[in-house]
Amino acid sequence: MAKRTKKNETDRNSEELNINAHILGAGEVVEQHITDTLEVNYMPYAMSVIMSRAIPEIDGFKPSHRKLLYTMYKMGLLQGGTIKSANIVGRTMQLNPHGDAAIYETMIRLARGNESLLHPYVESKGNFGKSYSKNMQYAASRYTEAKLAPISAELFRDIDKDTVDFVPNYDNTMTEPTLLPVTFPSVLVNANMGIAVGMASNICSFNLKEICDTTVALIKDPDADITETLKAPDFIGGGQILYDE
Repeated sequence: MAKRTKKNETDRNSEELNINAHILGAGEVVEQHITDTLEVNYMPYAMSVIMSRAIPEIDGFKPSHRKLLYTMYKMGLLQGGTIKSANIVGRTMQLNPHGDAAIYETMIRLARGNESLLHPYVESKGNFGKSYSKNMQYAASRYTEAKLAPISAELFRDIDKDTVDFVPNYDNTMTEPTLLPVTFPSVLVNANMGIAVGMASNICSFNLKEICDTTVALIKDPDADITETLKAPDFIGGGQILYDE
């Protein structure tokens, strides 16, 4: 039978420390107005979700979309063939530290194969699932491939000419744009929905030509009737619009 070893002095001190430990404020009840509590503890989170996560900016993209597309642009994916999605996801993590699964799901929605957008920004190869079917799930990133669609060239035109501001990424190893210098109103071209805190966004998709014609008409005449050039939203799956005159 093995002999029982005696506890050394370090072990005894550790036990005494654990027994006598006291967490400052534990068990205490602090009276505070609910408005003050929300302002201190909840408002920073709410503003972060509204400004940096769930609501699209004027360029039409949420931060996750912008980080992915900019990474693909820096990888030279406007030209050439498709590459493995896993490669793109891994590179995007230099700008987006929220995990590979979230990044890949962002790519899925932007891809042509998923049929989520009227004008997709990503060309896809492989099984990217279908937005209208829960049964048609997308394949893992190691099987699929992607590159930027031709329309994405208009997202980065003159980006190297100080057209937008750049900020450091989360670990200060590189910079990223705060907005993309899009040459058309992309915020109205593709449907975009976001639910933040106390605020939500739900933007319909419109025909690209009609959006550009309307933009030109408003530049020439701010009082132009937009219903002459922008008839109604265009939906990726078709459908009918019901309204009450």
